[in-house]
Amino acid sequence: MIATTAQRRQGRLRAALEHASGDKRFKILEVHIKKHLFRQDALIEVLHKAQELFGCLEDDLLLFVASKLKLPPSRVYGVATFYHFFTLKPQGKHTCVVCMGTACYVKGADKILAAVEEHAKIKPGETTPDNQLSLLTARCIGACGIAPAVVYDGTVTPRQSAAAAVDRIQKWRQNGS
Repeated sequence: MIATTAQRRQGRLRAALEHASGDKRFKILEVHIKKHLFRQDALIEVLHKAQELFGCLEDDLLLFVASKLKLPPSRVYGVATFYHFFTLKPQGKHTCVVCMGTACYVKGADKILAAVEEHAKIKPGETTPDNQLSLLTARCIGACGIAPAVVYDGTVTPRQSAAAAVDRIQKWRQNGS
């Protein structure tokens, strides 16, 4: 059993490294890793660069990083899943992040989230089947004075309502942009 698991992991690593040979993004990432002198304590910076280049941190990319930094894959995966900035799945063309901090929640963030979930037919952390929208939540975005706040494609929008959030998402879907 242990030998089988090790063989599978080696096969996945070999496939990741072969896959990397033809993709310029892997070469850019390797230069970034070299800039950090292949230091294991540069893992977070390397993962940030990897996500910037690839959009998300899929398994083969995590194995590539683990191999280059000479870290166990479990350590790389653990860091990638611990920090909320990192995503292991491709994101949609648009993102909607509903702040669930205390001020936002008290002022109706739960209603905003429920309305978006119902309209888009997805739960937080999911992406619509057409890859147009990813719905996320944040513990707090630090914008308590303008609660409830929603972040649309990286832009913080103040004093949102459920209707305003659904309207924004409908416009994205209608325009296809």
